Amino acid sequence: MEEELKCPVCGSLFREPIILPCSHNVCLPCARTIAVQTPDGEQHLPQPLLHSRGSGLPAGAAASPSPDPEAAPGPACGGGGSGGAASGPGGGSGGGDHTDKLSLYSETDSGYGSYTPSLKSPNGVRVLPMVPAPPGSSAAAARGAACSSLASSSSAITCPQCHRSASLDHRGLRGFRRNRLLEAIVQRHQQARGAQAAAAPALATCQLCDRTPPAPAAALCEQCDVLYCAACQLKCHPSRGPFAKHRLVQPPPPPPAEAASSASPAPGAAPGAPSSGGGCRSPGGASSGAGATGGGAARKFPTCPEHELENYSMYCAGCRTPVCYLCLEEGRHSQHEVKPLGAMWKQHKAQLSQALNGVSDKAKEAKEFLVQLKNILQQIQENGLDYEACLVAQCDALVEALTRQKAKLLTKVTKEREHKLKMVWDQINHCTLKLRQSTGLMEYCLEVIKENDPAGFLQISDALIKRVQVSQEQWVKGALEPKVSAEFDLTLDSEPLLQAIHQLDFIQMKLPPGPLLQLEKCCTRNNSVTLAWRLPPFTHSPVDGYILELDDGDGGQFREVYVGKETLCTIDGLHFNSTYNARVKAFSSSGVGPYSKTVVLQTSDVAWFTFDPNSGHRDIILSNDNQTATCSSYDDRVVLGTAAFSKGVHYWELHVDRYDNHPDPAFGVARASVVKDMMLGKDDKAWAMYVDNNRSWFMHCNSHTNRTEGGVCKGATVGVLLDLTQHTLTFFINGQQQGPTAFSHVDGVFMPALSLNRNVQVTLHTGLDVPTHLGRPKLAGN
Repeated sequence: MEEELKCPVCGSLFREPIILPCSHNVCLPCARTIAVQTPDGEQHLPQPLLHSRGSGLPAGAAASPSPDPEAAPGPACGGGGSGGAASGPGGGSGGGDHTDKLSLYSETDSGYGSYTPSLKSPNGVRVLPMVPAPPGSSAAAARGAACSSLASSSSAITCPQCHRSASLDHRGLRGFRRNRLLEAIVQRHQQARGAQAAAAPALATCQLCDRTPPAPAAALCEQCDVLYCAACQLKCHPSRGPFAKHRLVQPPPPPPAEAASSASPAPGAAPGAPSSGGGCRSPGGASSGAGATGGGAARKFPTCPEHELENYSMYCAGCRTPVCYLCLEEGRHSQHEVKPLGAMWKQHKAQLSQALNGVSDKAKEAKEFLVQLKNILQQIQENGLDYEACLVAQCDALVEALTRQKAKLLTKVTKEREHKLKMVWDQINHCTLKLRQSTGLMEYCLEVIKENDPAGFLQISDALIKRVQVSQEQWVKGALEPKVSAEFDLTLDSEPLLQAIHQLDFIQMKLPPGPLLQLEKCCTRNNSVTLAWRLPPFTHSPVDGYILELDDGDGGQFREVYVGKETLCTIDGLHFNSTYNARVKAFSSSGVGPYSKTVVLQTSDVAWFTFDPNSGHRDIILSNDNQTATCSSYDDRVVLGTAAFSKGVHYWELHVDRYDNHPDPAFGVARASVVKDMMLGKDDKAWAMYVDNNRSWFMHCNSHTNRTEGGVCKGATVGVLLDLTQHTLTFFINGQQQGPTAFSHVDGVFMPALSLNRNVQVTLHTGLDVPTHLGRPKLAGN
């Protein structure tokens, strides 16, 4: 979190931070050093520079002197050193129009925009040199002349992070809001760090350790003047050879802390005089190393910059800033939409907390990913050693003829291992850096959420929410996947004859790996299943095709249902309400690889289907998403359903929407090859019940049986029950069984079927559970 609490200019902890219009923070003393002025002699610039963007502020620019651009009464104007950033030759000449001043405004005069660099400064940040004192005048008079010069010229400040410029009004830097909330967090951080430093004993540490933190020092070499821990002393400074005459002694105790004396001003120093350190200085001259207030000092809450004696009481929704009641009564916010300060405080806290949840999840994934990468490191080491051992054994078996070739092959394995190690270490370092940045931002945001200062929180909440969202977006897809595999795709072939030893090299003899089933793409629909798979990442073995196997849905043997190069396959015609096991394997010229994991797929409990427009007679007319059927001919025509049944119990209904002139529609099941230009049941491919308005008959192979009283009319419902467990077919009219069981010994594959002419229109209803409350059957007539 400490990186979030450091000024981007001086690199130290924030001292009197102010909030720039771009929502970034900067120390008030540092703001003076980077403030930009436009003196009259430098206003005329060439036209092309009006649209160029200023470069970022370099690290060394923070030390450049500049006069204080504050116009409000306060501390004296002056820089933190000598005026060594004067303009180049010809800096005092200029034109008449304000071209450079205009470049500070953009986006409909939003208050900040792109900054145009000066021709006189290579850094893009101009610093007005100190005004020379007239002969015989004092330094204070010179500073007064500088302030007078500021009041008569335009001023602006460039953000050191986003490089956007903001113009200063008559109040100068005092016009920017003070970030009291950030000050409180910095103070707490300093106190916590001081407490930890006081509690932890200061021990001398080894200067050669690779570990973090270094191990405590166990010895000091008087000749080398280097501290060693026990392990590094044995490895780097053994007591033999040239080091035998070196004298090792106990490490000296750490020097006593002198924080109090270093923080105090030197005797005789004038109050407000700057210290010799490079930290930020407050307007009063206090060093940034000292705390702004004591541990028990009263907390200062931010006040309205336009009405300094008034506290914030409301929140302007249009300007997105806290305001006081005077701003609402007589200020520029009087006509704006305002909301309660406490309510907006809670709302923005909730938004920030919600955004933090996403970053927290990514940070957790990153930690797990680092563990995965370290495991890959270990696997690479182990696999590399295994391959080296195997390679040495094979090369030794070929005796002297293989000696020279063995060295070459060992070099290849070593290079492969080093390449993989380097890739993984690079990814570890990159991921660690991102994780540290995200963790620091999280800790800082959590500290901000702990604050009970609504106004201070709302001053920075929008910027923090955007930063958290940007931090979450940095973890793009694929960022938490290893770039290399721990496997070594190296196989040594020891079969060739002795004369082929000089051409000995690694060849690809590995079998293809087991494919990975993509469960998110595997699905079932009715009685069909779709499976998708892919090869594991970092697979270099060539693959010629895949073999998909499926069992019989009843725990039986697997059988091949697809062989080819595609990685997506749909199998139709399966049993309803059945559980299937599927697996896939890859094959190549080297052989057949292992199976993938077995996936379990459950087909639908009930059948959902419609009339099939492709298999119906051309006179059949379908509508209502192929669920309603009629006919354009006076002759009977057949249409089939889109489902096929060979197992289980299935029930569907057909509602009679129109029934004119007493026709004889037929309902039942049929084979796919049924004749479609005559009544259903007249050939041996269909089993049906045809019915008029008074009675019904069962028909198969043009044989009419079991005449039963009771017919259909408009609004009637005909039910069909196909029980392939008992191998029976039964019909119902309006919920009551029509006659006895129509057909027995029904076996094979059947499709729902219907025959009708132009006087009848029916609608199909599917996906129905098998009824258990249907009425008793009617007795059949002669």
